Amino acid sequence: MANIVAIVGRPNVGKSTLFNRLVGMRKAIVDDTSGTTRDRHYGTADWAGREFSVIDTGGYAIGSDDIFESEIRKQVELAVDEADVIIFMVDVNTSVTDYDQAIASLLRRSRKNVVLAVNKVDNNDRVYGASDFYALGLGEPFTVCAMTGSGTGDLLDKVVELLPDDNDDAVTEDDLPKFAIVGRPNVGKSSLTNALLGRERNIVTPIAGTTRDSINTRYNKFGMDFYLVDTAGLRKKNKVEEDLEFYSVLRSIRSIENSDVCVLMIDAQSGIEAQDMNIFHLIVKNKKGCVIVVNKWDVVEKETNTMKRYTEELKRKLAPFNDVPVVFTSVVNKQRIMDVLQQAMRVYQSRKRRIPTSEFNEFILPIIEQTPPPAIKGKYIRIKYAQQLPSPSPAFAFFVNLPQYVKDPYRRFLENRIRENWDFSGVPLQIYFRQK
Repeated sequence: MANIVAIVGRPNVGKSTLFNRLVGMRKAIVDDTSGTTRDRHYGTADWAGREFSVIDTGGYAIGSDDIFESEIRKQVELAVDEADVIIFMVDVNTSVTDYDQAIASLLRRSRKNVVLAVNKVDNNDRVYGASDFYALGLGEPFTVCAMTGSGTGDLLDKVVELLPDDNDDAVTEDDLPKFAIVGRPNVGKSSLTNALLGRERNIVTPIAGTTRDSINTRYNKFGMDFYLVDTAGLRKKNKVEEDLEFYSVLRSIRSIENSDVCVLMIDAQSGIEAQDMNIFHLIVKNKKGCVIVVNKWDVVEKETNTMKRYTEELKRKLAPFNDVPVVFTSVVNKQRIMDVLQQAMRVYQSRKRRIPTSEFNEFILPIIEQTPPPAIKGKYIRIKYAQQLPSPSPAFAFFVNLPQYVKDPYRRFLENRIRENWDFSGVPLQIYFRQK
């Protein structure tokens, strides 16, 4: 991602509204509550034939004791470091505040290209109020209304003008695997992301529900290149009280839908709970690869074969689809965290596996001949041939004279034989019977 534009400003000036407008979708959560956006949030925008990444940041607050605000401040400073151009948003209704002055001072020191955007200018009378912002010493203010989109064209013309020249040989986002880290609140999802990246990318606090957005981060180390998606914790619907959390949960579900492999994190102390099972079924339903990570393994009292017994119990609960890799970690101690990535990459490769039709038939037809589907009502079921379908996740079609009489036990039998011969660990398989 060559060109990066960061949107910064104090809380509630309309940064996320502008971000959503620039990326053309409701990607960042917008709410009247101050401090809604807590993490940096990435999206892609396109203007005048130039594509660039946009970062939405939390509201920059100074001198606050709030645990989130000090963390948000760190996140904003990281975003400023990453960006090529910074859009500094202010609110025409409040004129210049001490906060604005403090942020302007930070931006001047950064020596980055800054475009000053005066938001909420939704009528001509408010245009005159924008002149007050010349006092910030950041050049000409651009008057915009993020809600309606007025003035954003001139703003983007200036942003594109300040962007450095493109180097267009980078790998596009769509070409890279996406690994979503999912689970209940406070199982260690953001801590795992931070441990893997080796820096404080996401805010971590002991308070459940700290992460509210799904956050994409590029990982390019040790010969691996993919996007890591940290998601908000998924709780039972009846426990989701805040509107904000409701949107966060929806966003997490969308992240599962858009990912290739889901890393399901569970708490070693509480074991796999009903909500973990719901998330697992959601992953399988969406035909995504899955790796189960048992976190906080360092606090569990261990005996001989504790890990083996835990795995067996886990797979018993996950049945019938229990061919899933299980990794025991302690994120705090950075124990076995690289194993998580290796397993996720392995599952991703398995999900992409394509078996030639001739090879597949050579293997499966003798098995079917030896163990045919049971006859029903005096009718013999004959499977003529089979093939893998050209779908994003592995799916197999078996061509049968009477497909309606083939029952689920035989479907599972075939699936187990396929898994024995090819490595599809962590990948849900679809098996269809078609008329021939």
